[in-house]
Amino acid sequence: MNLPLETERLILRDFVESDWPAVHRYAGDREVVRYLTFGPNNEEETKRFLQREIALQREKPRQHFALAVTVKAQNQLIGICRISVKDINNKTGSIGYCFTKQFWGYGYATEAVKAILSFGFQELGLHRIFATCHPENIASARVMQKIGMQQEGYLREHHWIKGEWRDSWLYAILEHEWRSLDFRRYWKK
Repeated sequence: MNLPLETERLILRDFVESDWPAVHRYAGDREVVRYLTFGPNNEEETKRFLQREIALQREKPRQHFALAVTVKAQNQLIGICRISVKDINNKTGSIGYCFTKQFWGYGYATEAVKAILSFGFQELGLHRIFATCHPENIASARVMQKIGMQQEGYLREHHWIKGEWRDSWLYAILEHEWRSLDFRRYWKK
C-alpha cells in the first residue's frame, strides 16, 4: 500500500506510540467526542487505543487503516482519518474521522477524507464506501456532503453508546460516482 498519503496541506500516516499525547488532545475532549462511540478517554484508554491501532497495522492482509492526520507545515498531529474494509466480497468499506477542536473549520477534515476515499477506491479496490454520523453532528454531515457522499438513510437506535440508544444518518459513495469528481487524484502517490 502506498502510505503515507499526502495532500496539499496534510500527511496521513500510520500512528506511532509517541503520538499518544496528540491523540489524547482530541480523544480526551468531551466536546470533540460528544457524538462519537468512545470517550472522553483518560490517558490509559488513549494509550490502549493507540496500541490496538498500531497492532492492526501488521495484519495480513491489512484491512484497517487508522491514519494520523498531520499538518505538513508544522508537522503537527491534528486528528485521525480511518478506512476499514467491511466486506471483501462486496468491496465495501467504511470511513471515520475526528479532529482536535482548535483545527475545526479550516477544511482539514474534507481534505483528509478526500484522500482516504481516493485511497479506498484506488488502492483497496472498493466499490462502495459508507459512513454514519449522529443526526445532530451537522459539521460531520457537511463534510460527507462536500466529498460527494449521498445520504442513504436514517438508522434508528442502532448503536448503544454512552448509556443510550443512538440514531445515525447513513451516507455512502460509489466508485463510479467518485470517479466523476475532480478530486480523485487528490493525494499524491
